[in-house]
Amino acid sequence: MAIDAGQYSLDPNAESWEIPSPAMTMFDFDYTDGREQLLRLYDKGTRKQWIGSDRIDWSQDVDPTNPVGMPDELNPLFGTTWWDKMNEAEKGEVRRNLEAWRFSQFMHGEQGALICTAKIVQTVPDIDSKFYAATQVIDEARHVEVYSRYLHEKVQLVYPLNNNLASLLDDVIRDSRWDMTYLGMQVLIEGLALAAFGTIRNMASEPLAKSVNAYVMQDEARHVMFGRLALRDYYPQLTAAERDEREEFCVDACYRMRDRFLGEEVWERLDLPDEVGPYVRDSESQRVFRSYLFMRIVPILKDIGLWGPRIVKAFTDMGVLGFADGDLDAEMANDETAAEDLDKLRMDHINSVAAKA
Repeated sequence: MAIDAGQYSLDPNAESWEIPSPAMTMFDFDYTDGREQLLRLYDKGTRKQWIGSDRIDWSQDVDPTNPVGMPDELNPLFGTTWWDKMNEAEKGEVRRNLEAWRFSQFMHGEQGALICTAKIVQTVPDIDSKFYAATQVIDEARHVEVYSRYLHEKVQLVYPLNNNLASLLDDVIRDSRWDMTYLGMQVLIEGLALAAFGTIRNMASEPLAKSVNAYVMQDEARHVMFGRLALRDYYPQLTAAERDEREEFCVDACYRMRDRFLGEEVWERLDLPDEVGPYVRDSESQRVFRSYLFMRIVPILKDIGLWGPRIVKAFTDMGVLGFADGDLDAEMANDETAAEDLDKLRMDHINSVAAKA
């Protein structure tokens, strides 16, 4: 296995990306007619702002051979002849590259969310939605900041934007309809990201990776709720043909997002055999992981009224239809609690150190 010891694997020709974005700017002059649930979410969003350099302890060291501290059993190569033939240094490079790739996609996706949410402020017709979207813009900027700092300072390796994620971002940003921005970003991309973040938050043994993801999740749970509230009110107003079009978009997007987490770029960079990619795609561990990623998307789409035969058939094919009756509010409450528990541990540690001084 050839290992490139360089710091970055960014494509030098892909350091910027231009997407034409037609959009209708909407003003709403009814400043007093806001939906109670959405205004409460806006109030919560303003009160829950945080500063990445203050809330996260960046002085923590990170083991470059296992930066997140995930169990090897969750590595898609674990137990294979390829893995068994590697020495410890090579296994460390696999771990480092896999997490660098994973966190890089988080970072790029958060920049996509930053752009999309700014677009929502511009295009959504309701003033209460503009209020909340404005709080989300600063949330997304903070998420890009903390993921970038983690990658550049701690892991010291960055991967380019994955093609499947890029294609979905391209579709969402090019579409001029405000609800499609919500649907693509708030529901699909962020709903799937929440599940991926949750795996790291719950399984990582490295406190820095755990805290970064837990704090981002606390924000993202509000963002997904924002999309639910806005679209749940809007989609009953559409014609059957308009809902069918959105369902077709969701089906196509879900298949693309399912294939986003295969990590082909990692196996290519590490010069592993061509058979690794198909093995990872078809392995039982990855099948279970990919299905888990839809734990939030499935009940959200049902909740907002996109639950026709196309959606049901696709989720049946993916083996994720069982998530349809998931308790979204309980998941969001758990995201809040997990972040608050980490805050308490951090403050207990600070107080303990101060008491000993």
